[in-house]
This record gives sequence, C-alpha cells and structure tokens, in this order.
Amino acid sequence: MTGAPITNSSLEAMKSGGERIACLTCYDAAFASVLEGAGVEVLLVGDSLGMVLQGQRTTVSVTLDHMVYHSACVSRVARRALVMADMPFLSYATEDRALAAAERLMGEGGAAMVKLEGGGELARTVARLTRFGAPVCAHLGLLPQSIHQLGSYRYQGKDDAGAARIRDDALALQDAGASLLVLECVPASLAGELAAELTIPVIGIGAGARCDGQVLVLHDMLGLLSGKAPRFSKDFLAEPGAGPLSVSAAVRRYVDAVKSGGFPGAEHTLA
Repeated sequence: MTGAPITNSSLEAMKSGGERIACLTCYDAAFASVLEGAGVEVLLVGDSLGMVLQGQRTTVSVTLDHMVYHSACVSRVARRALVMADMPFLSYATEDRALAAAERLMGEGGAAMVKLEGGGELARTVARLTRFGAPVCAHLGLLPQSIHQLGSYRYQGKDDAGAARIRDDALALQDAGASLLVLECVPASLAGELAAELTIPVIGIGAGARCDGQVLVLHDMLGLLSGKAPRFSKDFLAEPGAGPLSVSAAVRRYVDAVKSGGFPGAEHTLA
C-alpha cells in the first residue's frame, strides 16, 4: 500500500469524493501488514478481540491493557492505514478516565483515533478529547458493550422513536467534534439518510450499502469462527466460483466489493 498516510482529512476527502472507505478489525502485526497491503484504509483494533481472540462471550471483559497491547502490535507495522482503537468498557465513564485511556491508547498503543460507544450523553467527553488532540470515532446503533443491558444482539432504530434518537445522537456527537461515526445494525434506510446528512464519514456494519464505508470483524470476513455467522457478514475466503484463495486475495475481494458498492448486499442488511 503506497501513498501518503490516511488521516482524518483523507477520510473526509474520500467522503466528499464519493469514494467508499474500507475498514477491518485488526489485532496483530502479521494481519496489519496483510490488510494494509490489500488496500484497507482503516485498521480497527476492536474490543471484539475479547470474543475472537480470547474466547469470551462479550467484549465487556476486555481491559485497557489488552487494548494498548494489541494497538501497539498493529501500529508498529501500519505505515499508511489509519489505526483506530476501541476504548474498552467503562474506560470513558468520566471525562478524566477517557483522557487517561486515550493517552495510553495513542501514546503507548500508537493509535491515531479512539472509538467509543454511546450517544449524546458523551458529547462533553468527545469535545474534551478532541480539544486535547485525540480524534474520536463515535459508535451508535447496536452497542456491544451494553449487551447486558440490551439482552441480545439485535437491530436498533427500527421504529420512529429509535431512529430519531440515533439521528439526534449522531448530530450531537458530530457537533461535539467526532471525526467519524460507526453505525452498527441499523436499518439501511436510516443509515443512508444519516450518511447523506452528516458531514463526517459514516462507516456501516450491518447498516446497508449507502454508508460512506464498511467495517467487518476480520475473523468473520475470513470465515474463521465456528457457529452461525452474523447476518451482516460475508465469508470472502469462500467466494463461490473463485477457487482457492489466499487471505490477502480474500481481503482484496472485500476491499473491491466495498469500493464498488457490491458489499453489503440486500441479504446482509435490514431495509
């Protein structure tokens, strides 16, 4: 992967120019090299590592130490892709805790952006982080860190009231200074409207093809986990009719499908 490093400005320019952004989770140096070489623009060091690497049932047990370690593994190798790190459960429960967590994720972990889950109640936290130079990605819709409160992994914003809350939260977080927004498991119609309305890029996962970009969990995208795959995912390593594929080729297929708008399809989204 050649060219200037991907920055907030790069992602904004991609949105303005109508170029879709390819993002995947990444947790180690080896995959960071493969993903970057295949053209992935954003490497998300996700707290999903708790489930795909540690065998946990949720992301709640992931600690800040875990996130700093894996972020450092990825950022040491990434040369062009933007490295974004999840802030783990309750690490941003107060503004001071959020600043301390971001300091470690960016200072020790080498991340260029931090991501947190939640709505307008986090606007002040986002504003404070950005005021001190920490770019923030907001995350709305299905919030995996709130699974014990939600009770199950299910689509959000399906009714008028839920959609209005997500829209209000998105605008509040953008106004507070968020540079990016991830929308997880929301109707494609709502995600498309928000992508058109917001000035910051909107990255979807289970949110339809009208978002400014897409993200998947790497292990889902490669079909490496047992059990039923999420509705919004696709195994690019088992592409029908493609014959044997390497991991690098599968990632390139994912990037190409995101760029062309071929992924996600209708079968991966809720209208």
